[in-house]
Amino acid sequence: MKFIKLLPFAALLTGSAAFSQSDKAMLTNYVDQNIGTGGHGHVFMGANVPFGMVQLGPTSIPQSWDWVSGYHVSDSTVIGFSHTHLEGTGIGDLFDVTVMPVMGDVTYARGTEDDPKSGLWSYADRQKQVAAPGYFSVPLTRYGILAELTATNRVGVHRYTFPKGKDAAIVIDLENGGCWDKPTGTMMKAAGKNRVVGYRYSEGWAKNQRVFFVAEFSKNFKSFELKGKDDMYGRVNFGKTKDGEQILVKVAISPVSVEGAEANLAAEMPGWDFDSTVADASTEWNKELSRVKVETDDQDALTKFYTALYHTMIVPATFSDADGHYRGADDKVYHNPEMTAYTTYSLWDTYRAQMPLMSILHPERNADMINNMVAICDEQGRLPVWHLWGNETDCMVGNPGIIPVADAIVKNQKGIDREKAYKAILKTAADTARGGLLRQQYGFIPSDKMLESIAYDLEYAIADGAVARAAEAMGDTLNARVFTERSHSYRNYFDPTTKFARGKMSDGSWRTPFDPNATTHREDDYCEGNAWQYTWLAPQDLDGLIELFGSREATVANLDSLFAASSELTGDNASPDITGLIGQYVHGNEPSHHIIYFYTMLGEPDKAADRVRQVLDEMYTVVPDGLAGNEDAGQMSAWYILSSLGFYPVEPAGARYWFGSPIFDNAEIAVPGGRFVVKTKNNSPENKYIRSITLNGKPYDKMFIDHDDIMKGGEIVFEMGPAR
Repeated sequence: MKFIKLLPFAALLTGSAAFSQSDKAMLTNYVDQNIGTGGHGHVFMGANVPFGMVQLGPTSIPQSWDWVSGYHVSDSTVIGFSHTHLEGTGIGDLFDVTVMPVMGDVTYARGTEDDPKSGLWSYADRQKQVAAPGYFSVPLTRYGILAELTATNRVGVHRYTFPKGKDAAIVIDLENGGCWDKPTGTMMKAAGKNRVVGYRYSEGWAKNQRVFFVAEFSKNFKSFELKGKDDMYGRVNFGKTKDGEQILVKVAISPVSVEGAEANLAAEMPGWDFDSTVADASTEWNKELSRVKVETDDQDALTKFYTALYHTMIVPATFSDADGHYRGADDKVYHNPEMTAYTTYSLWDTYRAQMPLMSILHPERNADMINNMVAICDEQGRLPVWHLWGNETDCMVGNPGIIPVADAIVKNQKGIDREKAYKAILKTAADTARGGLLRQQYGFIPSDKMLESIAYDLEYAIADGAVARAAEAMGDTLNARVFTERSHSYRNYFDPTTKFARGKMSDGSWRTPFDPNATTHREDDYCEGNAWQYTWLAPQDLDGLIELFGSREATVANLDSLFAASSELTGDNASPDITGLIGQYVHGNEPSHHIIYFYTMLGEPDKAADRVRQVLDEMYTVVPDGLAGNEDAGQMSAWYILSSLGFYPVEPAGARYWFGSPIFDNAEIAVPGGRFVVKTKNNSPENKYIRSITLNGKPYDKMFIDHDDIMKGGEIVFEMGPAR
């Protein structure tokens, strides 16, 4: 089977010369940025490069939950084009250094949709919008201006095509951030005839965010004026423009200083060739997407796969300047040209699949991220939980930073200091904050002592399981035993009468009344879930779950009941994150993501195949509301990538991937050893069950594959068949 020949990406661009990628398919053409812009997907829409510091895209008027990434399909307002955005999260922040082209007099404020002339905002003509990796364009109907965007790692590049008429200007907005974000200090000033420099300090999810910038214009401006509240708007005036006149703006940002931003601009975007920058961004995206090549006649599957792969490479985002300077978690500036620092670590989400996927597809970048996490531990005293622009937000439960670091130790990740990394996970595991002291005192977190007690404790237990695996890899048998025992703390919550994880008090009694379908968002014993999902949140200890249920057969029967149960949720304030339900399995949120693969581990791979295919088909579609829940910094998409290839990492730091049901005829993964090829024979919607396996031409009788076998390259072949 041949790869589908694609149309050249340059055909999407106005005035762009065509370019080629030798004989490689332009995989960027399979990326549909609209997927996830509806529902609660919360994805970023705009122009960037893989893992770039800049996410340059439109920001809308609404500041409610479905606009936490700045864009939603249901609204076409644009207050400007901001240089930082989140990717699929549940809290709003960033939207820093917003740029808006205008014509004539405007009001310097965010504006309201009830008054079309308020603020700077305009409606965008979504019918003419173009979005592709590294490029975004849309007409602004209020002004008759065509906005086009592209980016390098640290520089956003704008091209605005103006109509003839009123005085043209470009406004830099330092007031408006994302939802929870508010400025605490701003400054900007002209630096010559075509430059503006400044900074924006803000407080929101990140309590002390600092963004420095330099904006350079392709045309000398006639004047520069500070406007609006506390001079947080800078109007760059150009006078009357000719019809079709284009003005370009290059905005470089830095977490360190204005000088750092200027150096980033000089390093990455010294010239003014917008179209070449678009082509370079597209080429970079195609290179990264080409790390996995899949073959299928199913066009929707190709779109879903490469859009998902794209979504796994937006964050973590670069957080160090081109010269290696970055802002640490202690607000000090560090210099390490040997390591790229990163930000936007949504680790409670991404330790499950996105970070393991990084270890396969991007081992060198993964090493940088692990080294960066260890550096954060040095700076703040523990590994990160949810780091955002140099700030620990402490968002979500447990010790998720331990797990990818332990995973790197177990996988013997090249480019890291294993001893230092191991010390960091032990230090973090000993931390007494966030319920850690209660857990030490009682052996579990009592539900009468702390909200979300079950969620915190179970996630701590998963991290402890990862520490135990790392200890084994380091030859530390004592800590391997200690942390294996600690990883069993979840068992305290298992009620043998109801067969559910249930709130347990400090005196040993159970929380009453008890309803496994009940959920009260962030105000009960769970976190964004209920007893149905959290009963199964022990990927580190399936043997323990079997013991609690009484037998393998009883465990399978209870697992069956999870998918067969009513999807009704009870309670006064059901968590909005509980979405994508099959019974009480919740694919729209991370605590369920491993559960299907328990079937394989329990010796029922056909049941795993049934549910994997159901989720791949029903929970991922090619429409704006095409994701079952928040993208969550690439985790939702990483589940699709790995599961569609046929395997998934269930155990924390386990270094093995359990089989489900591969959907592609052929997939080739670039690995250090060359190519790891995944082939299927007799594959179809009916023939979705694995009937036999060969690895490198030899019969293979395991239902998992080791990380090392993937990374050294080779070929695995799945013979598929119908139900027995």
